[in-house]
Amino acid sequence: MMEASSLTVLVLAGSRHGATDPMAVAAHVSHKALLPVGGTPMLLRVIRALRATPAVGRIVVSSERTDLLDGFPESAEILSIRAEPSPSRSVAAALETFGAPLLVTTADHALLSPAILADFLSRAPQSADAVAAVARSDVIRAGFPGTQRTWIRLRDGDFSGCNLFLLRREKALRAVAFWKRIEERRKSPLAMAWLIGPAALIGYALRILTLDGVARLLSRRTGAALAVTALSHADAAIDVDKPADLELVERTLAARAAA
Repeated sequence: MMEASSLTVLVLAGSRHGATDPMAVAAHVSHKALLPVGGTPMLLRVIRALRATPAVGRIVVSSERTDLLDGFPESAEILSIRAEPSPSRSVAAALETFGAPLLVTTADHALLSPAILADFLSRAPQSADAVAAVARSDVIRAGFPGTQRTWIRLRDGDFSGCNLFLLRREKALRAVAFWKRIEERRKSPLAMAWLIGPAALIGYALRILTLDGVARLLSRRTGAALAVTALSHADAAIDVDKPADLELVERTLAARAAA
């Protein structure tokens, strides 16, 4: 567990490849990070959750616009930096600048809460250089019946990513470098497959890989000790990537406010 106020957090709030997001255009805002959810820009919701988490110290927002938070009270004591051309490059630059440990999340994590963050930090293995959070499909479907997620289908269950990553030590740069190579090959499935490795692909196709098995395979490929931990909060797996996600979050917040 992290000591109180010891953790630097990077919030990725840029537009992918610098392109304008259709949801941002529809909402008449410059970045999806500023999309209103329950009347509050998503980025501010994330910042408020981080500020209410005792382990969090410095908050850094990465975007093409370093003035993204200008005019908001939350901008006080928030460090804004210019995003690199891709998420992996932005994370690498932040890790090199601010050092480890570094917690990484995204501005569209509209239901992020101190409880989710505490759950992740308490479950993250001390022995791992980098840790990623996921949630099990049964946990997600119990909280959000009928929701459509992108599932990672493994022998020990189906999982969805939670946009939470803890880079505990500088060695995590090796994992970020591997992520960067994957990003660079995103238009060539064959090149991506070669980089990931045939053992991982065959194991995934046959559904014989487990969550721990994925972490071990990727640890060998990257040269860093990686771990994947499953969280107990359905909210952790909900981000706002498309209009249906926005509707789901709006409904959820409205129902909770009414209750």
